[in-house]
Amino acid sequence: MVNDGKWDRRSLLRGATLLAGAAATAPLLGGAGTALASGGDADALFKAGKFEQAGRAYEEILKRDPGNVHAARQRGYVGLLGNKFGDAEKYLKLAIRLAPGDKDAHYYLADCYIRQDKLTQSAPHWKAAGEDGYAKWFAAVRGEAYQVHGDIARVPWKQVDPLPLVEASVNGGPAKRFSFYTGAPNLGLTASVAKEAGLSPVASQKVDFEGGAIWAYYGILESFKLGGIELRNVPVGWSATESGEDVGADSDGLIGTWVFYHLLTTFDYAGRQLILRRRTPEAARKARAGAEPLPLWLAREQYLHTTGSFAGAAGSRTGVVGVNLGGGSEIAAGLRGETAKQLGVRTDHDRQIGTFAQSHPAVVYPCYPEEIRVGGAVARDVYCYTNPNQPVNVPRPYGTGFDTMGWFSHCFWKPYNVTVDFTGMNLYIARGAVT
Repeated sequence: MVNDGKWDRRSLLRGATLLAGAAATAPLLGGAGTALASGGDADALFKAGKFEQAGRAYEEILKRDPGNVHAARQRGYVGLLGNKFGDAEKYLKLAIRLAPGDKDAHYYLADCYIRQDKLTQSAPHWKAAGEDGYAKWFAAVRGEAYQVHGDIARVPWKQVDPLPLVEASVNGGPAKRFSFYTGAPNLGLTASVAKEAGLSPVASQKVDFEGGAIWAYYGILESFKLGGIELRNVPVGWSATESGEDVGADSDGLIGTWVFYHLLTTFDYAGRQLILRRRTPEAARKARAGAEPLPLWLAREQYLHTTGSFAGAAGSRTGVVGVNLGGGSEIAAGLRGETAKQLGVRTDHDRQIGTFAQSHPAVVYPCYPEEIRVGGAVARDVYCYTNPNQPVNVPRPYGTGFDTMGWFSHCFWKPYNVTVDFTGMNLYIARGAVT
């Protein structure tokens, strides 16, 4: 997690467990342009988000050149994006055999293991990837992590804006108010709630943040209960100022993607509730309720993606987009600078907006696409942001390495309910509340 004594932006968001006010601005970050790696057509397909075709192309490369580390790593990454763990492990292990010091291959394999709750197995790969904090954290977990007790929970939202809040119990204690956001990874608590729950850190790190310093801590929570669903033996993070005070006070904690991918989760915006189910085929049939499946890809530990489209005066385009559920944001979507420019999206350059995203400043501008769409969910001439300096492709560790035109945020989903199925790797969107 540390690069020359300083945390990178990705580590800061997950390690400090910043609450949703800061986390929700994460997609506004700019980044350096990407240099397309060698691999020709396979890399071009991957970059364009044609992952299945890219996977087959990487396999063809490996048939001709079995020692091609790049092709092996990328083929493993393709498997990981779709939670195809057998493929991911096969090719990432091959990449590591070919190049034992390949940090990216170790990073992807570590992520592959934590998605399967093989936390102890992930630890040496996190260490090899330079993620010492994660290595210590996951090596400290004993027994089965994220044990699910209960079959279904309907958790009402206590508020919707500026960010949705739900109530949950920590280690059997009184109800606490939690925000949630799929742009964040692990379950996070404030320092005061962690102290009340009797948590002790198994790893810690001092972090530079917005001109000051905070401490990020990692531990293991005995119990986290949301309505009728209880998770036990849960990795958890919290952060504190140097004097021990809470960092952010909008809620008592933040529920990230790692919690949600252990369940079949419906973000029922229209009904103002979370519906949490065990991941079973029968639960999946009930949850999708006739909605058409959209592809779902999970990148960089927590970021959800699907296909969507943007349209402006110069035309429309369909491609890979980010899916941000929860968090706090007044916009319906965010557009990468190149997307807004190429599609001729009306942008108000006289209304500069300064933001802080993961402790780094960013400047964005209001824009108004003619249409934005994900499956059957659509909005026209709505308020969005664009960052002229943000490219459509940012390489790891700050990005995914494939093109994304933009992302869809909190306000876009309000008329809908959205089910995220991490078993079939599908996204289901239906209008109205779940009945």
